[in-house]
Amino acid sequence: MSNADSMDIAERRRLDVLDRYRIAGTASENRFDRICRFASELFSTRMAFVTLIEEDRQWFKSCAGYQFGQTLRSESFCQYTIATDDVLVVPDAKVDPRFSDLPIVSGKPFIRFYAGAPLTTPDGWRIGALCIADTKARANFSERERKALAGLASMVMEHIELRREGIPQATAAKFADSTDLSLITADPKGRIEFVNQAALEMFGYERDEMIGNPLELIVPERFRTAHKAGFARVISGGDSNLRGKTVEVSARRKDGEEFPIELALTVWHDEQGVGVGAIIKDISERRDRDVRLLRLASQDTLTGLCNRHRFEGLLREELGQGRPLAVLLFDLDGFKDVNDRLGHAVGDSLLQAIGVRLPAVLDRNVTVSRFGGDEFAVLVPGTGDPRVAQENANIVIEAFEAPFEVGGHTLRVGASVGFSLAPSHGSDAEELIAGADFALYRAKQAGGRVSRMFEPSMRNETLVRRTLRDELLRALNRQELVLHYQPQVILETGEVFGVEALIRWRHPERGLLAPAAFLPALEQSSIALDIGFWVLDEAARQMAAWRQVGYPPVKMGVNLFPAQVRAGDLPRFVENLIARYSLDPQFLEIEITETVTLKDDDQSLETIQALRKLGVGVAFDDFGTGYASLGSLQRYPLTTLKIDRSFVRDLLTKPKDAAITRALIMLSSELGLRTIAEGIETLEQENALRLMGCEAGQGFRYGKAMPAEAIARLIARPATNQRMTI
Repeated sequence: MSNADSMDIAERRRLDVLDRYRIAGTASENRFDRICRFASELFSTRMAFVTLIEEDRQWFKSCAGYQFGQTLRSESFCQYTIATDDVLVVPDAKVDPRFSDLPIVSGKPFIRFYAGAPLTTPDGWRIGALCIADTKARANFSERERKALAGLASMVMEHIELRREGIPQATAAKFADSTDLSLITADPKGRIEFVNQAALEMFGYERDEMIGNPLELIVPERFRTAHKAGFARVISGGDSNLRGKTVEVSARRKDGEEFPIELALTVWHDEQGVGVGAIIKDISERRDRDVRLLRLASQDTLTGLCNRHRFEGLLREELGQGRPLAVLLFDLDGFKDVNDRLGHAVGDSLLQAIGVRLPAVLDRNVTVSRFGGDEFAVLVPGTGDPRVAQENANIVIEAFEAPFEVGGHTLRVGASVGFSLAPSHGSDAEELIAGADFALYRAKQAGGRVSRMFEPSMRNETLVRRTLRDELLRALNRQELVLHYQPQVILETGEVFGVEALIRWRHPERGLLAPAAFLPALEQSSIALDIGFWVLDEAARQMAAWRQVGYPPVKMGVNLFPAQVRAGDLPRFVENLIARYSLDPQFLEIEITETVTLKDDDQSLETIQALRKLGVGVAFDDFGTGYASLGSLQRYPLTTLKIDRSFVRDLLTKPKDAAITRALIMLSSELGLRTIAEGIETLEQENALRLMGCEAGQGFRYGKAMPAEAIARLIARPATNQRMTI
């Protein structure tokens, strides 16, 4: 190994030693400042410093006479000082070729005289220097003075060592005061020696009220005798029921309040004898939560009725005894309208009122349960007679004939009921509930406010929907799904500025299917997520393909399924698409509806905000058809507002639709959003919308949804020729 390599290794080790002291780069400290001032006075110099030599800089830990922060290592005296164990003396730096050009010699503080002693660690590494300096040259610096300076340097090094030893204690103290866990230690006599901030806050004392006082301070009166005996047993070396365990006990606050804590006891031995410490956690919230969970296990918190879990348990108990019974499921007709018009608070109050009325009109042995939302269940034990079940269903329906008086509102809602019977329709709880659910679906199809009994044929309808979903999954895997694109135009010029991607199914037997033929089955399916992300990917791929062949950029609108928002990884998926296809995100626009935003308000908001941060546009589709639209406009970071086709269709014949459309356009403009009117079919509709100030449109007047090749020709066509009459 060469000398250069050896020196390099030694320097790396020296720097590693310095780093372990965790002192370089830290602020000045009084103990080092005092030594600097003493050195300056002892040697009658204007300046004294404690310096630390890092790889490229000299750090001044302490200064007397002149303030430094740091200098380059190459511009320092001390880099020479740490080269040997000797004291370095420079009588006149101005005439010493090693130092005459240093900035601190030729400029402020104009150092002429320098003397420095290395700061040497116990294992021989020189990490810095204690040095003195003056603006006047000094010819003599005696051997006695050299030894004195070296002695002061040793004193500095001792303080550095003490400082390092104190770092773990200081760090531990900071940790102790920053943790949420309460920490307490006691001496062998049971007096509190240490308490952290969390413990002070937990027990309500000031620090001086706890330090030096007995641990009984935080022990309830009735437990103090047992506590003293247990503590004495620990101190004498005996066993404790708490030692080495985490247990739950009661504690006492300053105000006398008792509360549950989780306690972990630790015992150690040191030069002072036996020490005892405890880690304490207030578990009041956990105890309360446990009580709530026990209640939630059997009770619906809103209505006080039994919940689904408890209902299914009762149902299984009855079936386990081989008893006949009826299961009724019902939900409310018109409940959504109450929520839409009056808000969820009134809706909740209505559900509570129902929870009072229904048990009152049904027999005492009948169990009423709320499954969730506006869905309820009734268990009628002891009979599998369809006539008895029908009578109970009629009682439920009739219970809603009288209006509910809630919060100053008179509310009229109805109920639709489906029921199944045991043993006629099954002997399994899930099977009976599913049967009642099939029957409820049929009652809703019949217009509501009626009852239906389960029939085996009802399962076939579910099977049809399930079969369709299976076919859709195969269609995705076999690449039978395609995207068509409907043009969006600037009304003033006819220019195609964007397209909306719309899914189609190239069915091998039924031909090209529009979304209405399969989306209802898809939206409630788990594969909605897979197909939704496929649509996004395919639209992004098409954007990139058009760009590669030189077509002018157009905005691509893509609809979301609610499942994509709830999945949580939509922003990351879109970010990857942008990177993979090198897209300009401003030309990608996600279209959402109120259905999406109301499924999970907080999560959908976070998802949409994350998309906007990527630069992707956000359009509100079918606007004006839901109660939360205005609130959503304010809450969500939108870029485009799409007016629903239902307003455009009767724009010229219904003054109310025209007024609403005009108001929506004005509102969109005031919010700085682009407005797109959907469903434009005629020149007259286009002219009316343009006069109202609508910027853009979409509809059969400009083109149906068409394959990518056809839309590409339309994009490339001059604006004056782009309008089509369909």
